[in-house]
Amino acid sequence: MGRHRQKSSDLWKGQNWKQLRKNLFRLQKRVYKAVQVGDLRKARSLQKLILKSRSAQILAIRQVTQLNQGKKTAGIDGKTALNYKERLEVLETMRQSALDWHHSSLREIPILKKNGKVRMLKIPTISDRAWQCLAKFALEPAHEATFHARSYGFRTGRSAHDAQKHVFQNLNAHGNGIKKRVIELDIKKCFDRISHKSIMDRLIAPASLKTGIFRCLKAGVDLEFPEQGTPQGGVVSPLLANIALDGIEDIHPSVRYADDMVIFLKPKDNAEKVLNKIKKFLAERGMEISEEKTKITKTTDGFDFLGWHMRVKLNGKFHCTPSVENHRAIRKKIKAIVNNSNYGAEVKAKKLAPIVRGWRNYHKYCDMSSSRDSLWFMNNTANRKFRREKKVNRYQADKLCKKGFPAVGYEQNKHVMVKGTKSPYDGDLVYWSQRNSQLYSDATSETLKKQNHSCGYCGLRFIDEERVHLHHIDGNHNNWKKNNLMAVHQSCHQYIHGGKSKD
Repeated sequence: MGRHRQKSSDLWKGQNWKQLRKNLFRLQKRVYKAVQVGDLRKARSLQKLILKSRSAQILAIRQVTQLNQGKKTAGIDGKTALNYKERLEVLETMRQSALDWHHSSLREIPILKKNGKVRMLKIPTISDRAWQCLAKFALEPAHEATFHARSYGFRTGRSAHDAQKHVFQNLNAHGNGIKKRVIELDIKKCFDRISHKSIMDRLIAPASLKTGIFRCLKAGVDLEFPEQGTPQGGVVSPLLANIALDGIEDIHPSVRYADDMVIFLKPKDNAEKVLNKIKKFLAERGMEISEEKTKITKTTDGFDFLGWHMRVKLNGKFHCTPSVENHRAIRKKIKAIVNNSNYGAEVKAKKLAPIVRGWRNYHKYCDMSSSRDSLWFMNNTANRKFRREKKVNRYQADKLCKKGFPAVGYEQNKHVMVKGTKSPYDGDLVYWSQRNSQLYSDATSETLKKQNHSCGYCGLRFIDEERVHLHHIDGNHNNWKKNNLMAVHQSCHQYIHGGKSKD
């Protein structure tokens, strides 16, 4: 048994991941270009090849078992992880059934929403998630060729910062934002009410893949609405939602991030007419506007979007800061760690660092100059708590606070927005690798430039959404000398430390 297990691990670790990525990307690029020129027959044939591709199947399994954030979440079968042997078994199942996949039932997890209501998160099994990831590999390039330029949510190569910059361009002084209003659009239970027919009618896919997606939709169906809903928690669900909502941006100048949308109104624009058109668009897809949450707001009064509070000052300048709700959430997280008596000061600082760094990175294109947004009070509170511990003097407390609250520079509205309808599947590797490198700062950015925007381990350019990790070559995480740092893919980093990893 031990020898067989070892053999499975050798088989998995011995995969030529660089070549597998290349094989998949080559097919995806061809799908994208086929749809661009209108050759849907060729695109569907290529999508079939992706479904049957061993490279795509292995990468899909790796994505859901090693890279995705929810990789440890169990489905209805109770499995939270797959060992090497089980991964190869899933691979064999996919090899036989990729074109005729049957979904298991979904595990329902109640999630409490901000308004006190409960939302059901529906989690597929790991095997089903792997197939959905494979389906996403085939579907995404086809639809990326058709998606609207002003759609930014859950799309490869696009981010919330692109949506933020689009709002800035529409509401800054040049855009005469001071005279505009915005519609803060809220779609009522978007994921739960999307019509299955609206998804299936718009799906660019061969019949076998359409059947698999239909079964996926039916696996998480609400008995009260049997023809509606895409399960939240599925790998492919955000893509299906984007497919259904694509085109809503054409109704009026706007920006959309998944189901969050802001519509820009000039002084003479009739808000009621715009809303009626949107209602009609959504009704055709089984959805409706939430009347109580949809608001028409003056830009000078400000509005919240994607965790930011945006407003136009009386001098015409656009101003963006973290929203009150977003700030409340980060304070809650910090307090939970700082006030936890089970942790020592060192552990607290270590746990705080990624949370604070992530929050500051998300808001790095905002005005973070205020004491509230600089987290000065939270830093001060943590410092006092640290000093209460024995053997922690004020100098050590200051040092721990610097570690727990790492500095991240901010530049207001300086994000470089993605060009038009460009997609990573268009094959412009130079543009995408350089653009992705711009999303990082400090040591990571410098290392990427030194490596010509390529992974130091596999040599491939950084063109997908996989995170860039900094690897310390000598293993000393306190050694930040330039010649000791190597920028690598998240997955490559795992394999560098393969001997220590339990994956």
